[in-house]
Amino acid sequence: MSLSRKDSATSAFSRRTHRLGTENAFKIGPLIKEVEAAGHHVVKCNIGEPDFPLPRHIAEEVKRQIDADMTHYCDPQGILPLREAIARTMGERRGLRLSADRVVVFPGAKPPIGLCEQTYCDPGDEVVYPSPGFPIYESFTTYLDAAPVPVHLREEAGFGLVADDLAKVVTRRTKMIILNFPSNPTGGVATLPELQKIADVIRHQASPDVRVYSDEVYEDILFDGQAHASIASLPGMAERTVIVSGVSKSFAWTGGRVGWAVFPTADEAAVFKNLNINYFSCIPAYNQMGAKVALESPESKPVMARMMAAFRERRDVVVDGLNAIDGVTCLRQKGTFYVFPNVAGVCESIGAIEAYESLPPALRERTSPSTLFQLFLLFRHHVATMDRRSFGRIGAEGQHYLRLSIATAMDDLKLGLDRIRAAARDRDGFRAFVTEGQHLS
Repeated sequence: MSLSRKDSATSAFSRRTHRLGTENAFKIGPLIKEVEAAGHHVVKCNIGEPDFPLPRHIAEEVKRQIDADMTHYCDPQGILPLREAIARTMGERRGLRLSADRVVVFPGAKPPIGLCEQTYCDPGDEVVYPSPGFPIYESFTTYLDAAPVPVHLREEAGFGLVADDLAKVVTRRTKMIILNFPSNPTGGVATLPELQKIADVIRHQASPDVRVYSDEVYEDILFDGQAHASIASLPGMAERTVIVSGVSKSFAWTGGRVGWAVFPTADEAAVFKNLNINYFSCIPAYNQMGAKVALESPESKPVMARMMAAFRERRDVVVDGLNAIDGVTCLRQKGTFYVFPNVAGVCESIGAIEAYESLPPALRERTSPSTLFQLFLLFRHHVATMDRRSFGRIGAEGQHYLRLSIATAMDDLKLGLDRIRAAARDRDGFRAFVTEGQHLS
């Protein structure tokens, strides 16, 4: 019997391809376009992209470098002027002496996640990561046939990674431990004492060849007098830690695709340079020179300060607005441009939990009560948010949260709050939405 065209295409893929997840902040884009095509204005709180233009002095440097013909192949490890700037600025901020030969530049701060997992881990090795957390942590772990070990962050602990919880999951099979401060999606920020406790667990329980992947891409987006702290700054941790950052968040340059990692040794960096050669060849030199200016120019700090002030004002308005809605509670986090409200009360009051429990088992596996509320918000009240499952599915059952990006204009955020408030009371509308049976996962 011959295969159908669909079955034939499916069978062409490797088994691991079907294990690869995604980042739903991008996947939801076509659904937003569907709502907009029906004539509705969607308040977009789904994607983590600052709504500010690239600072002018950085843009001018990129144009100048293009005019200077910096448009050809360059060092796959990253051009030396940028790597020197990264080593100097990151080292000064963390109290470390870093060298350019330990720095590798990537097309954004996302590729090092999968590249580190595939390089440091064999099938069956355990990768410990925060949940809720950036979805690519879990996605690449399962894709590579490593063993995903989520550490579930608790609201009562401020969504911080608690050292005692980490201690329960670090074993002889642990090969990578992923940290992310400030944290996506929760906005959690680690203090130095908290990091010291985490470092104690790693030093005492993990093998010296275990690598700590410290995702610090939100390092500049801090509020309320918080200062960035890196676990690499603590005794015995620099030699275990891969420090990752980039220009996307701090400088509102998501499209520039310039990120970097500082590796424990130059030998390790050389391995990742070779991976760059195999995957990317190199990152555009003109953008790398723009990143150098972003890190070193005195014009950067005042621009960033204005952006952080706007994010702080938006955070306060959104958190206060969410907490004024019956059935919603939201912590006032001290970093990133996200808020992570608990919507358990709304899920209960509008019937999302009851509706979820009545769904067929196959559909329940692809959705959750907060997913149903997320999609109801989008299709009936025209606010795009992200559900809890988008930030780690393993063990997330019974957790009812949304992530809202506040990287959008204040007027839209206020409109979004009005719409969320209306949706939280719209039990009849939710019942009709579920009965219609479309867009439930």
